[in-house]
Amino acid sequence: MAKTLTGVVTSDKADKTITVTVTSRQTHPIYGKLYSVNRKYMAHDENNTAKKGDKVIISEVRPLSKRKAFNLVEVIEKTHGTIQLKEDEAEV
Repeated sequence: MAKTLTGVVTSDKADKTITVTVTSRQTHPIYGKLYSVNRKYMAHDENNTAKKGDKVIISEVRPLSKRKAFNLVEVIEKTHGTIQLKEDEAEV
């Protein structure tokens, strides 16, 4: 059975490829404290539909290249864009 993961697109600069960051919470075996683990996966995006910041589902497939072994299944949530603030010139 193919592994499916949910994560956020952190890069869409390459053609037909996205980088997805998957965050999971784990418990330390001795101390019992929760901590976050971030892992990055390269995924194939045939139609370049996913953009940076989108929440996506990816599934495991045969290796498509050296680092790419996942395929984009669907875009769950589109990003609402980013807000860029104008740089105010400091008066001296």
